[in-house]
Amino acid sequence: MTNMEGSRNHKFILILGDLACLLAAYVSAFYIRYLDFPGRNWEAFIALLPWILLIGLFFISVYELYSLDRKHSISDIVRKILVAVAMMTFFTMAASYLFREFAMPRSVVVIASVFAVILMVSFKVLYLKLTRGNVIGKVLLIGNENNTAKLIDKIKHPMLKGTKVRHIQEDATIEQIDYYLEESDYVVLCTDISKETKSQVIYHAMERNKVVYVIPTLYELLLQRATITPLEDTLVMGVKPFGVTWDKVFVKRVFDLVSSFIILVVISPVLLIVSIIVKLEDPKGKVIYSQERLGKYDKPFTIYKFRSMVSDAENSTGPILATSNDDRITKVGKFIRSTRLDELPQIFNVIKGDMSLVGPRPEREFFIKQLSQKYYHYGYRNRVQPGITGYAQVMGKYSTQVDDKLRFDLYYIRNYSLWLDIIILLKTFLVIFDKTKAEGSDDKPGTDTGNEDEKDKSEQKEKSRSKLNV
Repeated sequence: MTNMEGSRNHKFILILGDLACLLAAYVSAFYIRYLDFPGRNWEAFIALLPWILLIGLFFISVYELYSLDRKHSISDIVRKILVAVAMMTFFTMAASYLFREFAMPRSVVVIASVFAVILMVSFKVLYLKLTRGNVIGKVLLIGNENNTAKLIDKIKHPMLKGTKVRHIQEDATIEQIDYYLEESDYVVLCTDISKETKSQVIYHAMERNKVVYVIPTLYELLLQRATITPLEDTLVMGVKPFGVTWDKVFVKRVFDLVSSFIILVVISPVLLIVSIIVKLEDPKGKVIYSQERLGKYDKPFTIYKFRSMVSDAENSTGPILATSNDDRITKVGKFIRSTRLDELPQIFNVIKGDMSLVGPRPEREFFIKQLSQKYYHYGYRNRVQPGITGYAQVMGKYSTQVDDKLRFDLYYIRNYSLWLDIIILLKTFLVIFDKTKAEGSDDKPGTDTGNEDEKDKSEQKEKSRSKLNV
């Protein structure tokens, strides 16, 4: 069995196990509710069962419940399952109404949801305990020390413990690389490697049936979605300009408007409650905080948030970035920041057309100029409308380095689709319950800290990056 086959087997077993847990949850719910399986109710359940399993499979895939990493804690597993099961419950009830299976008791669906959480968590914890001890992966990491240091701790293949990582410099000869390649299962190539070396390593790895992972440069991201066409007797690749075509922009805008009005109706009680508690904590302060950001094609616009800091927060300190346990953040502010409720007023930015529901997070002009000097392709983020949430937010953490977030943003722009937007929106629910994604410590430019009263950033220096403990 190869390592890739082993990974596929793990995925298949976990998906099958989750679906079995879902089925067992409904059977148990019927028994708990009725101590029997009443004919009419049971027939309605059987009629809905294909949809229940299909909905389950969809959210298992969206929230990647089949992917278990050794760094996942029990709380991580529970959080993902709770969100996934909540979505399954909502859509199952909607399906029962849509298909007019009114004999399917809502009480059974609710009880089954509780059982599903318990069974799926128990199944995954047990599976982790049985498989975590397997050591079946050896990784060869090629690149300079700065790039590889932050990657060593991240290279944890799903379901593996004790993965062995060997690091060699990017200037190693192909003979040296070839020697270590024989003993490795996977190869990871950093961005600092020359194109010639990358080509050689990939060729030699393919000859030995090894898997190669490449951290993409801008050049490699641009080649995505390239068209292949013959030019007489020569094969050429057509690389399209970086951005989203007009037809996709139109579809995205319609989706934003329809979804925003629906969301606004649903969250209006939440907007009212948050407005009241922000005002009650500081009656003299403003409820809504506004700040200038740069949008599509660097056009300035005013972004709206619920105020989470004390009024005139920087009168005594001057312009500084917020840090964890910042005493300028109010008690209510800590809560609405950690749950991302402070971002909700941006739904009005979407309706106005300044922002989209999904896209790269908007940044201040000072930081864009600063980061564009360091990352010459940073400006490409502003080829599309900025978003309330984005691919970088759901895939990365708050502490993710700027260049890593930038890759996610550029990948999103290059591979935009309405389906991708829907997936990102669904995954955003996980961000709300994940402190590593929703809370900011060691804030840095490019992470959208959202600090208040920072209109002038010319005096602000970029904070040094924290060293990674490997």
